[in-house]
Amino acid sequence: MTTLRTTGLAAAPALAARVGATPAMAGVLAAMLAVAGPIAGQQAVRLIPEQVEAGRGVYERSCAECHRADLSGDFEAPELAGRNFLAAWRGAPLGELLAVVRDMPPEEPGTLSDAQYLAVTAFLLSANGAASDQGALADDGAIDEVLAGVAAAPAQADPPAPEATDPATTQVVTAADRPYVPTGELERATGLTTVEGGIGPLPPVTDAMLRDPDPADWLMYRRTYDAWGYSPLGQIRRENVADLELAWVWAMADGANQPTPLVLDGIMFLANPGNIIQALDAATGDLLWEYRRQFPDDIRPGGFDQLRNLALYEGKVFVATKDASLVALDARTGKTVWDTQVADPRKGYTNVAGPIVVDGMVVNGINGCQRFYEESCFITAHDADTGEEVWRIHTIARPGEPGGDTWGGLPLHLRGGGDAWTTGSYDPALGLVYWGTAQAKPWVPASRGLSAADPALYTSSTLAINAADGSLAWHRQHVPGEALDLDEAFEQLLVDVDGRRLLLAIGKHGIFWKLDRETGQFLQHRETVYQNVFDHI
Repeated sequence: MTTLRTTGLAAAPALAARVGATPAMAGVLAAMLAVAGPIAGQQAVRLIPEQVEAGRGVYERSCAECHRADLSGDFEAPELAGRNFLAAWRGAPLGELLAVVRDMPPEEPGTLSDAQYLAVTAFLLSANGAASDQGALADDGAIDEVLAGVAAAPAQADPPAPEATDPATTQVVTAADRPYVPTGELERATGLTTVEGGIGPLPPVTDAMLRDPDPADWLMYRRTYDAWGYSPLGQIRRENVADLELAWVWAMADGANQPTPLVLDGIMFLANPGNIIQALDAATGDLLWEYRRQFPDDIRPGGFDQLRNLALYEGKVFVATKDASLVALDARTGKTVWDTQVADPRKGYTNVAGPIVVDGMVVNGINGCQRFYEESCFITAHDADTGEEVWRIHTIARPGEPGGDTWGGLPLHLRGGGDAWTTGSYDPALGLVYWGTAQAKPWVPASRGLSAADPALYTSSTLAINAADGSLAWHRQHVPGEALDLDEAFEQLLVDVDGRRLLLAIGKHGIFWKLDRETGQFLQHRETVYQNVFDHI
């Protein structure tokens, strides 16, 4: 990731520019509650062990949930230790860094006490290699001079993780241009299920039910494979909608929340933030069982904690977890049937969208693909009975493969993005799964060493995937070389008109695309809102 350093004390925007974050995510750095007791009464950053440790405590309790315990960043929360941070702040006076940190978060500047801001700044300097025995630092002193006190590692190398006592979470650097590479055995998350009430016999969800669901059920993200999100029920109409009354209320867990409750035979399955899954009696709101994901210490709650969708099939509820696993729960009891690790969460991988079941396979798109690892971004299919991976297709074209030459010669580990933010759709007659992909990372082509003329396949695209083997049938890149975070990772609607099978999709720019879903041929577009991003299409 290329980061440009700006001058001045522009606070949140300046820090966002320095560490490669959006203004919104830059606020995470200082979303710090009063959780530690750094040395009080100080007016300057003091690089002494006591202040560094106090800053570490503030960071661990308030920042690590998004920036991660090793400061390597996650999603749009930027890395706060390593090459990018050092390159951005070299040559700047310490007072500039401190002023920016003090003015965080953007929406609520000054949340911390001054002593806490000083301590966090000391911790960041120490984490980037500064010796912690330098005493009080002058605001007009250059950060270079502070870092020159490094004795244990070269100034231009990535520093070790601030906590390296546990081999399972120790981070090492394999090459100067690569991110941290986790070593040691991954500490797996677990699940805790509490049964509150009994669920009688439930009809097993079959392929036939998914293709033609009972109007009273909602068995998948958009109810049907064509992703219409339409209910044929007619009991509530314009004439009587005003007569609706509150039947029950259920308080969900705190956090970012975008769920689609699923309903089977009067039982509602609800995803809460933090991978808390609940089964409720849809008529009364009574809790029947609850599953809580138990995360290891290095996976903190908060940030992108939402799960938009669950899936149902053959007596199981499928959950794509924050720690990049796929879990099957018994629909009647909430007990874990199987738990498959799809990717390494220490590399930033996570799940937000949720899966869809296709011909006995649980198909899921991964998120967190901006940390620059050779695994890149992907969509996987898993056997619904065992969790075993059946196939994997990458949403980033790899060197030497079709589309691999659209990244300007970048090595694979620098090809970021292509996240699958929204669950796909499926055409059983064609045997094709359709999925939208996000933009390349970083957003601006120059920041990824490319130009807008480099398409960067298969980002900002619609992918048609053969359900049987995961091979790519066709793709349509809607915005090659997209540069403004106006991606295409949304629902793929399937519509038949006059005997022609169509696919309709829309991106953040409000342009509605119409494709032939058998071939991917572009047919038409419609601008649904005013836009001044594209001068021609």
